[in-house]
Order: sequence, then structure tokens, then C-alpha cells
Amino acid sequence: MLILGIESTCDETAASVVEDGLAVRSNIVSSQVDLHAKYRGVVPEIASRAHIENILPVVSQALEVAGTRLEEIDAIAVAHRPGLIGSLLIGVTAAKTLAWARGKPLIGVDHVHAHLYSVRLDVAPTIPMPAVGLVCSGGHTALYHLKDFLNVELVGSTLDDAVGEAYDKVAAILNLGYPGGPILDSLAKDGNPRAIHFPRSKLDRDSLDFSFSGLKTSLLYHVKGFQGKQRATTPMNERELQDIAASFQAACIDVLVEKIKRAARKFNAKSIVIGGGVSANRGLRAAMQSFFLPTFFPPMAYCTDNAAMIAGLGYELLKSGRTSPLDLDAITHSQFVDATH
Repeated sequence: MLILGIESTCDETAASVVEDGLAVRSNIVSSQVDLHAKYRGVVPEIASRAHIENILPVVSQALEVAGTRLEEIDAIAVAHRPGLIGSLLIGVTAAKTLAWARGKPLIGVDHVHAHLYSVRLDVAPTIPMPAVGLVCSGGHTALYHLKDFLNVELVGSTLDDAVGEAYDKVAAILNLGYPGGPILDSLAKDGNPRAIHFPRSKLDRDSLDFSFSGLKTSLLYHVKGFQGKQRATTPMNERELQDIAASFQAACIDVLVEKIKRAARKFNAKSIVIGGGVSANRGLRAAMQSFFLPTFFPPMAYCTDNAAMIAGLGYELLKSGRTSPLDLDAITHSQFVDATH
């Protein structure tokens, strides 16, 4: 069974053809990093305009690389939540139009949910359930209790910055460029993670929520000085930047690992799944190698936003009969909310 996936929740225009939910036949991503780099973040209107230009060529390329035609596709899956509303509307409109024109089933997919599923793409590991899932990216940092890949519950989320957002803001403070995550991870590789003690916000003893704003502020004070008492303006050398990056990254990872550990014990988890852009982080992957439960990361190609994860999860939803009507809405928030989040 072939599923065409479409992803346009933020600043990547992506399309993919996936066979039977696992084998990725094509994975086309048109990045907008160069468009947004000078602003040090995604500008929503620029993103949506670029999606308009890119969506049809990207879909056509995905079909061509997969060696198939639209007529041979069994269903069309699209990320319809959460994300930037202008960006979402482009992908959702394209998917609904193609589904209607070709008489194909339409499947609305939650982008965050798909990041959890991404660990299965291509490699198809056997993942013991129940599991604890972490989605960590520029827009999301949240913990989930998975009874299986279609039975997912939000159990913790960030109270302020997402961890990837904190990386981008710290990179801006240090004038390192955008996106900040890969740059800081690279610098941290050769730095001393104990050079500077940045705070680790654990919140209450049993809390599964996150907070990174205090860590970011502590780093700002370290670099710029406190309450108007500016430090010397001499540019930092490479060694200083490496130590700051390594110390910042160590603080982020300590918090992520601690919250995963709490959730794993609370829900008697048998495994951990980690998805989202920050799942590509070298430091996080290294830290989880010694975790007391088996931990699954996506292949590197599926860590950042992509349509293969949309098509893969779309296949599972289709098998369970969860298709969507042609008046499917674009929605800015995730389906995973409860009374405390």
C-alpha cells in the first residue's frame, strides 16, 4: 500500500511516498533555512509564500523519485496540526484537492504524533510497549505515554521555550547563526561540559514538565553581564565558545534525561522513543546510550520535519479506519492536550 505524505507545518515543504508504513520510497524536503536565516527565526508570511511556490513541484518530485503515479497512490496523508496557520493551509489545501480530484482517501495527521512514529521508518524496530516518548524540536518539547503508536497521551510539556527554541536563542546571543542547534552541538563536541554550571530546572519533584527560560537567561548573564554591568566587549575565542556550548548542552540534556527517567518509572515503560529535530543532537544520543531502557531514535534523515513520517503514520491510521473528510481543518494546536497542558 502506497501513501503520499505532505508536510508544511512550518518552514519545510515536504512530500514523501511510503510503502506499507515503513519503506520510504521517496523523501523530498525543500528547506527555507536561507530565507529565514537573516531573521534568526521563521517569519510566518515568508514561510507560507514559499510553500505556495514549492508544494506542487515537491509533490511531483516525490512521485517521480518513488517511481509511481498519483493514480497508483492508495491514500493521501497530510500534517494538518499543529503549526503556523498560513503554512498549514497550503499543505492541507493541496492534499484535499488531490484527494478530491483522484478520489483517494484523505488522512489528517498530527505532526507531533508523527515525530514519535518516525523511529519506525526504514528500520522497523520492534519497540516494547508501553513506551515513553519525547518530542523535542524548535517548536515542541513534550513527553508522551504510548500504549501503542495509535494510543498516545500527553503527560508533560514545556512551560516556556521549547528546547530547540532555546538553542536558537542562545546561538543568537553568541552571534553564531541560524539554526542554532547544529552549530552549538558541533561546538559542544570539543568543549568542557563542566566549565560553567548553568541551572537545571527540574520544577517539582514529580513534575514531567520542562522549563528552559531560566537556563537561557543564565547564559545571557554569563555572556553579557548582570543588570547593566556589562562584561568586556572582547570577542570570545573558540575555546570559550566551545565551553559555553558544551555547558549549555549538558544542562539541556540533564533535564531531558531526568524527565524521561521520571516518566519511565511512573508508567512502567519498557522502552523510550525520541523524535523531533533535537533527536539528531549528538549529545542527547550519547547520553541515552547508557539509559536503563532501550531507546529508539529516528534515522537522521527523519529527525527534522519531513513527510515520510506523515505518510508512515497515515498508513497506520488508514488501517484503523481513521480517515478524514474533505472539509478537514488546519489547526494550530496539537490533538494532545489535557486539563493541565
